[in-house]
Amino acid sequence: MPQGQPSTVPDDGLTTRQRRNQPVLAVHTGPGKGKSTAAFGLALRGWNQGWPIGVFQFVKSAKWKVGEERALRVLGASGEGGPVTWHKMGEGWSWVQRDLESSEEAAREGWEQVKRDLAAETYRLYVLDEFTYPMHWGWVDTEEVVSVLRDRPGAQHVVITGRYAPQALLDAADLVTEMTKVKHPMDAGRKGQRGIEW
Repeated sequence: MPQGQPSTVPDDGLTTRQRRNQPVLAVHTGPGKGKSTAAFGLALRGWNQGWPIGVFQFVKSAKWKVGEERALRVLGASGEGGPVTWHKMGEGWSWVQRDLESSEEAAREGWEQVKRDLAAETYRLYVLDEFTYPMHWGWVDTEEVVSVLRDRPGAQHVVITGRYAPQALLDAADLVTEMTKVKHPMDAGRKGQRGIEW
């Protein structure tokens, strides 16, 4: 794609401005690091535009303190950009589930809240962090997710992160990025560290 220019322009009757302002559904998936980090980068851009931001973390524990949360909460409360609301629905990391039944219920409740917020047009940007897992595990119906996101009102942008994104979600998305791992410190036996993983 040359310098911000689309390679094709559809004959859809829309002006360049109308096409540019269409809401985006983005998916960051794959086995590599950086899916959530990239989504939070989008949240920073949205905050700078004055957009209300809703972050919904689906499998990270409420005890888990990530740097992006603190930064976006401080920025959201600063009154300079858009407000930021942070929701945590999980019981722990996706690969260390302790109480699957409770996590499943929390994920379903979280999705119901997202649906209510989409219907009310509460936010301009939704970060649905690790939301691919509830779909992958069958806790949330992928067909319903695709339908709700496809029919969402207004100009609400949504970014979904996590491994194992279902094909139906990828097909519905406007932007799909697959993070691949070429090399990682864990390959050399090093655990995650402050400032890099959280």
